[in-house]
Amino acid sequence: MRQESLDKLNFDHVRQKVADECACALGKRLARSILPTADPHTVRAWLDQGRQFAEVAEEIGPPPMAGVHDIRPEIQATSLPAPLEGDALARVAETLAATATIRTWFSRVDERAVAVRRLGDRIDDFSALARLINDAVDSRGRVLDHASPKLRTIRRTIDEAHDRINIAFDRILRQTSMQRMLQYSGTTFHHDRVVLPLRAEHRGRIPGIIHRTSDSGATLFVEPSEVVEINNTIIRLKEEEQKEITRILRELTSELHRHAREILATLGALALLDLNRGKWLYGRSRACVFPIVSDDGALDLVQARHPVLIDLFAAENAAPATRRRVVPVDVRLGIDFDALVITGPNTGGKTVVLKTVGLCALMAQAGLPIPADEGSRIPVYKDIFVDIGDEQSLHQSLSTFSSHLSNQLDILRRSGPRTLVLIDELGAGTDPDEGAAIGRTVIEELLRQGARLLVTTHLSSLKAIAYALPRVDNASVEFDVATLRPAYRLLMGEPGNSNALIIAERLGMNTRLVQQARNHLDERHRALDQAIRGTLRSRREAEEALKTARRAALEADRARKDFEDKQIELELQREAHEAWSRWVSTLKGGETVYVRSFEQTGRLVRVQLHKQSALVAVGAFEVDVPLSELSVAPAKPG
Repeated sequence: MRQESLDKLNFDHVRQKVADECACALGKRLARSILPTADPHTVRAWLDQGRQFAEVAEEIGPPPMAGVHDIRPEIQATSLPAPLEGDALARVAETLAATATIRTWFSRVDERAVAVRRLGDRIDDFSALARLINDAVDSRGRVLDHASPKLRTIRRTIDEAHDRINIAFDRILRQTSMQRMLQYSGTTFHHDRVVLPLRAEHRGRIPGIIHRTSDSGATLFVEPSEVVEINNTIIRLKEEEQKEITRILRELTSELHRHAREILATLGALALLDLNRGKWLYGRSRACVFPIVSDDGALDLVQARHPVLIDLFAAENAAPATRRRVVPVDVRLGIDFDALVITGPNTGGKTVVLKTVGLCALMAQAGLPIPADEGSRIPVYKDIFVDIGDEQSLHQSLSTFSSHLSNQLDILRRSGPRTLVLIDELGAGTDPDEGAAIGRTVIEELLRQGARLLVTTHLSSLKAIAYALPRVDNASVEFDVATLRPAYRLLMGEPGNSNALIIAERLGMNTRLVQQARNHLDERHRALDQAIRGTLRSRREAEEALKTARRAALEADRARKDFEDKQIELELQREAHEAWSRWVSTLKGGETVYVRSFEQTGRLVRVQLHKQSALVAVGAFEVDVPLSELSVAPAKPG
């Protein structure tokens, strides 16, 4: 897909909204990078997986993604000479431990959700590796004392040395003359050595090593002689401690490196899992569906809404009851016709229709749910070409007409079968007759190349193309002449009117002047208008019949599925009852059975088939219970 088309149709807005719904950095990064594909097999696989995931999530809840981090940099760094630091290992361990919880979630996924279970097969269980790290490193990244016997011994010796040095300094500081010799009470550190802040005028009063003088020269930092050896011991032990910590970190890093390929593969699957979670939440909050991929090139959007407008209106600072709603549209293309010419007033929603179709197609080909109703079908386009707005003219100082025509000529060079072309205001910006002639030629050539196209126009003469060319139809955006406001509804099969004369009359223009203006319309315009109006009634009737048939087909399909599900349920119940009956017929006194009403096991005394009951010893009592209360006793653990 061309980046220009993605930008003009606001595809990045949708990607970001899906990313916002993802739980972890892995999923968010993947969501922000998804792109439409032109491969039908891939599109179908993505949509099937998203659809199945949504069904599973609604049934058992979404997978637990807590603790999952993007640890790919850490895993890739295991090939470097330096070991991972403790905090990096702690992040890795938390993510690896989460795989066990996520695999438990997958164990609850219905076997019929094949695409989801296949994703689960790509997630390995690294809980043992996580335990190995957690046994050595705590959640803050500190290497634990018991990470190795040597480290435990070193740290114990360091603690003992600290105790000795504390005792020595306590003894020194208790001397009555000491406090007046110190710049401030207590000890401080210089390069990991414990020293005293001695006033400069008392130089030599404390035997020891002067390590540093303050910038002002007023303070000498002295290490008393009696603690020099202890400080030396602590520093040596600290070096040994760091060597042992490095050895432990290197061992853990090497262990991760041995599993790096499997871990990276699992991280890829976790990213895809979280992306599906983001798709589900995105679609759930916007009443989206995963569309059907059509093999015959047919596009059939049912009650489609523009995704960006949905978010824009939802963000408005207004009460829900007064908040604006996106008006849905039904759009068909590639079924009875391959080109749709949309007419109607300015700001009536024509451009929104183009963008709705284009963005829904991009979303579907990226495996995303679309804001439309069940039954929506979308083909997989090789490319989508868009000529909306005049961005090019801003950069090249071209007129609006030249800018649009340059875009359209580029589209003519690139389009062909399985391409979708969206052109806004075809033929605008020049003489109406010449613009209409060029517009018709563009439509004819695109159809000859096998493209599917939606165009909007103000030119009345372009409405007639639907009656002059095969595989072309009209549509219009509805205008409420009573309120003089656009209704934003798309009327398939009905060409639109500018409504200029009606608006003029509503705004108070003298009736005589309105009639005079009508008389100025040439005969060709009036004949065209009458011819168009003559076809509308039959078109409306056919449209209503089609809608009724589609609703009936959907209802029939739902009824068939409900019937099949009920048949399966009844068959399972019958098989379960037969198995239970066979089990009851084999029961003998002394067997252990489970009594559902008591929620515990008991010893069967005897079966009373004539009464359809059994005598069971439960605890210290023998009770008579219906046979239907008995089932196989659960196996004892171990």
